[in-house]
Amino acid sequence: MCEIKGLSLFANVGIAEAMFDEIGVRILLANEIDERRARFYSEVYPNTEMICGDITDDSIRDHIIKVAIEKGVNFIIATPPCQGMSVAGNRDPEDPRNQLISYAIDVIKRVSPDFVMLENVPRQLTTKIRINGEIIKIPDYIKKELEGEYLFNNNTLAKAKDFGVPQLRERNINLLVKKKWGFRWEFPEAIPVVSLKEAIGDLPSLDPLLHEGMEMTLEKFPDYEKKRIEGEKVSKWHHPPVHPWRQVEWMMHTPTGTSAIFNDKFFPKKKDGTEIRAHHNHYRRMSWDKPARTVTMFNGYMSTLATVHPGRPYTKDGELLYSDARVLSVYELFIVMSIPLNWPVPDWVEDSFLRSVIGEGIPSKVARDILQNLLVHFEK
Repeated sequence: MCEIKGLSLFANVGIAEAMFDEIGVRILLANEIDERRARFYSEVYPNTEMICGDITDDSIRDHIIKVAIEKGVNFIIATPPCQGMSVAGNRDPEDPRNQLISYAIDVIKRVSPDFVMLENVPRQLTTKIRINGEIIKIPDYIKKELEGEYLFNNNTLAKAKDFGVPQLRERNINLLVKKKWGFRWEFPEAIPVVSLKEAIGDLPSLDPLLHEGMEMTLEKFPDYEKKRIEGEKVSKWHHPPVHPWRQVEWMMHTPTGTSAIFNDKFFPKKKDGTEIRAHHNHYRRMSWDKPARTVTMFNGYMSTLATVHPGRPYTKDGELLYSDARVLSVYELFIVMSIPLNWPVPDWVEDSFLRSVIGEGIPSKVARDILQNLLVHFEK
């Protein structure tokens, strides 16, 4: 049996690692540039040495490599920021964040681990970067630098829904194994899809907390407090998100699985009454019979890509409305990201920060199951 001793680069707060202890994988070292994220990571994983610093700084990178070699690291997981190439980001191929892969490659070549997991958005497959004056696609660059020592997986596109995660998240994941081991590390076989109804359908309904204040919230939602209490009986993280009334009203008139931009009357408008021109997935409720749409770092806003709870129809004063005119609660995000529900989030972490880091993470079950499929080779 091979003991997996890992290094996590661009570690965020360790969402990918949240289930690793279940399969005996130990992350001994991690690197994260953001101080708050590094602090979060260290409090959740006190047995992992955290190096907080910029991997593009030669002295920081040299230190990471030195410690990794000293600790006997044989596995590296690297998740460089994807905003420069993500569909949800600016999609700028010249974004300097796209170049961060080169620093991860430098660490991999110098540490020379047996196993590597490189994760990013599917757009990475067509994104070009400039290396030593040469314009090259990122996948071609990775293979050029590493295929001499490593075997690559044949299929690199992974969908979270195929891992039983209730989310339509697609990622490009390169799995590398040193050639001396004589096998390719592939994804596990797909398992049945889990719908949002199966995942969060039994959770208590929540009314939103209005930006305009508690008085207006109770005026519009007389059961707000009762629902809030029932939600927090489930978890302190299942509490009402905060939204402005005008957006809430649009979504109260938006059926499950559709966008408010298609409403006849209650469609998105600016404060002066002019129509907001939006993408068909903005101000969209998700569907009960499908997994959630991809969770992004902007998951707290109803105006972005398909973030709104599916809701349920009800009638008030003869008018057909839909409940839960809000984004998913943090607790619901934990579920659709397959983060363990007892994950020890530090007490100082606020909702907005937690939502942001969740949106940049690899679903915990996806990362665990991929590594489990590596361990299967040694069990055989």
